[in-house]
Amino acid sequence: MGDLNNCFLIERIFNVCIVLQSNIFAVVIIIKFNSMSFFLIKEKPFTRKWFISYSLIIAGAFILAASFVLFITPYKIIPGGVYGISIVLHYLFNTPVGLVALCFDIPLTLLGIKFLGPRFGFKTVLGFSLTAIFTDTLTFFWGFKPLVEGDALLSSIFGGVLAGLGLGLIFKSKATSGGSDIVAMIIAKYTKLPLGMLMIYVDSVIVLVGLVVFQDWKIPLYSWIVIFITGKVIDVVLEGVSYDKSLFIISDKHEDIREKIINNLDRGGTYIDGKGMYNMAEKKIIFTVVNRRELALLEEYIHEIDPHAFLTIIDATEILGEGFKSLKDKIDQ
Repeated sequence: MGDLNNCFLIERIFNVCIVLQSNIFAVVIIIKFNSMSFFLIKEKPFTRKWFISYSLIIAGAFILAASFVLFITPYKIIPGGVYGISIVLHYLFNTPVGLVALCFDIPLTLLGIKFLGPRFGFKTVLGFSLTAIFTDTLTFFWGFKPLVEGDALLSSIFGGVLAGLGLGLIFKSKATSGGSDIVAMIIAKYTKLPLGMLMIYVDSVIVLVGLVVFQDWKIPLYSWIVIFITGKVIDVVLEGVSYDKSLFIISDKHEDIREKIINNLDRGGTYIDGKGMYNMAEKKIIFTVVNRRELALLEEYIHEIDPHAFLTIIDATEILGEGFKSLKDKIDQ
């Protein structure tokens, strides 16, 4: 009797999913024609920026799908979000991971429009639709065997790297991942809790669902590895890998240091007027940005002329402006 009920449940899920899949193109067309009411479309079609943006979505969706098929799903890893739920349902009822995720993404996006307004663009819909299609297509050709047999930890690491790369490319196109993030946004709107914290809570609840279902403590541990690495890789994709350093320099030899920065390092900087807290003496603070090689040269020079100088060195995640990447280039990417 239980097996019969499961069969009816599976059949019902498939019927809903097939209806949604068959109407997905109709949904996309409706979205396209009603974009002024519900969705934000800012880019002019068929421009260079438009082609780059949509190429990023396609590439990102494919890479994200590959992370699920090759590394994450075969080891029952639950990476949060709708795909975490979809992977649990796949192992319970043998349902397609991508199609079930799509069944969650569409109503969640509609809920987001209702409660949050027109902040979900057509590119978001395209992103999660392509991810679902690529996931099930890759599964059809590859199957459910992992790329790395018998090594869940290595699969967690590379699954997180690929998922972060895919999501990073999608985010870089100014789209969002949709899915469970929308639930966190709705809760944040009505509770005033920090969105980042809520997203962690929502993903953690989904991970714990995997623990309850599979009764294996290794699953949430591997899952949190994936979630952590994914977040770090997303940051790298969006912000780049920067070896630049921001410096605050306090020294009585500030004029000599200024000459070194301008004439030898070919860098600029800013004087900031300050006052010592202990003796209330007026101070000149130099603020400048250099790379690692220039930092070593500058540190050696300052040590020679003023061993008592005070330096604060900060990792600069991203530098925009003269001598570095321009703000225009970043926006036009």
